[in-house]
Amino acid sequence: MKSYDDKHIKNIVLVGAPKSGKTTLSETMLFEAGIISKRGTIEEKNTVSDYHEIELERGNSVYATLLHTEWKDYKINIIDTPGLEDFIGEVIAAIRVADTAVVLLNAQYGVEVSTEILWEYIDRYRKPTILAVNQLDTELASFTKAVEDARRAFGNNVTLMQYPVNQGPGFNAIIDLLKMTMYRFPKDGGKPEKLPIPEEEREKAEQLHNELVEKAAENDDTLMELYFEKGSLDEDELREGIQKGMLQHQVFPVFCLSARNNMGSGRLMGFIDNVAPAAIDVPAEHTADGKEVAIDPAGPTGIFVFKTLVEPHIGRLSFFKVIAGEVKAGMELTNFANNTTERISQLFIADGKNRNTADRLRAGDIGCTLKLKNTRTNDTLGDKHFPGPIAALEFPSPKVRVAVEPQNKGDDEKLSEVLAEIHLEDPTLLIEFNRELKQVILHGQGELHLLVTKWRLENIYKMPVVFLPARIPYRETIQKPAQASYRHKKQSGGAGQFGEVYLAIEPWYDGMPPYKDHPVRDSEEITLSWGGKLVFNNCIVGGAIDSRFLPAILKGVMEKMQEGPLTGSYVRDIRVSVYDGKMHPVDSNEISFKIAGMMAFRDAFHQAAPQLLEPVYDLEATAPDTMMGDIMSELQSHRSIITGMDAANGNQVIKARIPQAEIDKLFAALRNVTQGKAKIKAEFADYAPVPADLQKKLSENYKETVAV
Repeated sequence: MKSYDDKHIKNIVLVGAPKSGKTTLSETMLFEAGIISKRGTIEEKNTVSDYHEIELERGNSVYATLLHTEWKDYKINIIDTPGLEDFIGEVIAAIRVADTAVVLLNAQYGVEVSTEILWEYIDRYRKPTILAVNQLDTELASFTKAVEDARRAFGNNVTLMQYPVNQGPGFNAIIDLLKMTMYRFPKDGGKPEKLPIPEEEREKAEQLHNELVEKAAENDDTLMELYFEKGSLDEDELREGIQKGMLQHQVFPVFCLSARNNMGSGRLMGFIDNVAPAAIDVPAEHTADGKEVAIDPAGPTGIFVFKTLVEPHIGRLSFFKVIAGEVKAGMELTNFANNTTERISQLFIADGKNRNTADRLRAGDIGCTLKLKNTRTNDTLGDKHFPGPIAALEFPSPKVRVAVEPQNKGDDEKLSEVLAEIHLEDPTLLIEFNRELKQVILHGQGELHLLVTKWRLENIYKMPVVFLPARIPYRETIQKPAQASYRHKKQSGGAGQFGEVYLAIEPWYDGMPPYKDHPVRDSEEITLSWGGKLVFNNCIVGGAIDSRFLPAILKGVMEKMQEGPLTGSYVRDIRVSVYDGKMHPVDSNEISFKIAGMMAFRDAFHQAAPQLLEPVYDLEATAPDTMMGDIMSELQSHRSIITGMDAANGNQVIKARIPQAEIDKLFAALRNVTQGKAKIKAEFADYAPVPADLQKKLSENYKETVAV
């Protein structure tokens, strides 16, 4: 394969809402460049980028897929990404290693909520950005609305490079404001005819061209002086100004497309070649400790692994960007994460499932390799002179969860190993081995994310599993004071067991007055690992219980607090005061007082108006006005309390507080009623009382379980 120098390597990522046309555009770009002889379609299940079995089943992208074209002496690496928020991790990694983001806007819908989610990451990484308004050939296409939406969401740096002459089903012509030319496409798309701008479009085109010139001149003092001197800029000067503006995140050029009909993609690729920044142009990367690392072909070799994929019959593929130097087949590099040595046995340029062998890859290029034994996503490999690990990718917190069990009960250990492997490949999937709930819990970005994980377990790792509802980490507490005593007495020949404890319990809260019913000799405040407090008062006078037995009583209370009387959940926020008891000179020991303390606490707890608490979350749902009624209805049907509403960027934001027990069901319901167009996030807020009828039901269920 031809070797390209660093100035001729461009890395782009295609991002956009579901059905915005990313995969279709990638297919068209490969076709335009002659990489493929026939364009595939999603409907025919024969596109280059959507090749995984699950993508073919679902008809949409699940994985970010690396492709490449060779166009007019440039190599363009293309990463086609999923549109669904469930797979946001794939998109974040792709945005991070790309040099330019191409954001596709569906001309029928403009900027959708999911587009704004993607924009957060583009903006965070300050990526040069191109906006492509696609599907201008559809009945409801509105280029004007799409641009207005973009300016509302992304600001006034949205800059027209083109506009359509005749959007809608007859779309076939574009006015290009950089070249001041009209492109008219043949019926079946492809190479356009270059024509003068029609007289009826001349005034509009000249006005928009002048706006483009002003925007390009803003980004460089020399260009601004030229603009003032000449009153305009020539085409090369415009390109220079636009590129500088893109690098400064100050110009977001807008292009027109019908990717399906191959109209506009060639002009877009020409702009990527001639204007979009090369890898060597973009701002430096940073190491984990903040050092700058330039994309430098002359520097020490270093590569950053941004994606790991296990494919049947092939094994583990590691996708990487060459940060500096060049990587060659046969080279040995150090993994900075674990100080192991990895041999790069083979190098590949990827086009979906097809891989083309390469002898070397230079700084700025993207490729993949096979069977790195100790390397995972987010690892950096380099020679001894490379400055250190590149700063890791950061992923959003999970939104939904499910418990998982192997179908074969003897496969628990194997399941743990497989899940650990999957997490290393997909850092957005968190694995929790929860001792409290006695479950293995998967935390994912959405219901589909979890279903894809199940598919991977069963189809790639051959591990049949069952998904179950994840249990809720309830807490127990009390609402009023109570007292109880318990005598533990056991005699079975020889030394017996004897201990008697009197104690009082109260609800604890921060700043509560000191205990006054009995004099307090010692007090210990314990911050519980599961949240809340236990305050333990020693109020024993006159030696009724020897002080050496107080730790045993506390231990008994703590053990009962780890398995509360109502539902077996952890107990929190209680003050316990031990004020009396009895000992036996021979039979009293630590175990006796531990049992007596535990049982006295249990009996007092039942008399103290026990209260079950559930975790509640602060939730925000962002969606268009038209969806507010459906969203509010779903929130109310899932025990949510609506706490406020705000407007943001043309959408409505509903704020609510919702029990964790309802979150998973709510996320699925909201995705259904909004067709995936709502942005939803939830963060743990606090524990709150469970409704009385639900508490009774949960307590009865627990008693039945214990009885069994």
